[in-house]
Amino acid sequence: AGTKETAFISAVTAAGLVHSVTRWCSAGNVTECSCDVTLRHGGSPSEGWHWGGCSDDIHYGMAFSRKFLDVPFKNITGKSGSGLVAMNLHNNEAGRQAVAKLMSVDCRCHGVSGSCAVKTCWKTMSSFEKIGRFLKEKYENSIQISDRLKKKLRRKEKSQRKIPIGKEDLLYVNKSPNYCVEDQKLGIPGTQGRECNRTSQGAEGCNLLCCGRGYNTHVVRHVERCECKFVWCCYVRCRRCETMTDVHTCK
Repeated sequence: AGTKETAFISAVTAAGLVHSVTRWCSAGNVTECSCDVTLRHGGSPSEGWHWGGCSDDIHYGMAFSRKFLDVPFKNITGKSGSGLVAMNLHNNEAGRQAVAKLMSVDCRCHGVSGSCAVKTCWKTMSSFEKIGRFLKEKYENSIQISDRLKKKLRRKEKSQRKIPIGKEDLLYVNKSPNYCVEDQKLGIPGTQGRECNRTSQGAEGCNLLCCGRGYNTHVVRHVERCECKFVWCCYVRCRRCETMTDVHTCK
């Protein structure tokens, strides 16, 4: 617990709840909320646009996420003063802030012959894929903090303690275990025997997934029915196709 991976999971969960509830609100599926009515009748007519349509109202989604995820956390511990609890609450909020930060404005043009004399604009959430990429970047640059909470959360490294912690930063207390090696006590299967992609530079690539141990290559034969045709009447005639492919597995 308290690793950068659990920080990422906390943030994604909180962000996902905001995103889903807000989408349901905008679709009219929830009686307690709808579109963001605070924007109506606003805009800039002199610049040729006004607010309209159905803007995503993330305020209800944010409040719902806080109530659902944060309040039980505080109730279980009795207070939010411990380092781990404060860290989890911070990471939950970081996920919600990601949804708010990545809000964008969509517009639709109106005018004769497709001209854009007037635009109707509304606020919309980014795709969850984009939000996930943002949080993944925060995960990769997450900050280790001290598990001893004094007045506020503070960095583990004493030389960096004057650098402020941003509300969008992900925080962790404990360094991550070695996921490359099997550890049954922690439920880590390791990567030995995992199939990998020799040409990829991503997480599934053999260089990264095999943790520098190298990989084995073996040829796998696939036999399947192919070039099937319907013959009148009444059966299907197929050829038997055979392919050979290289499969790479971590040592």
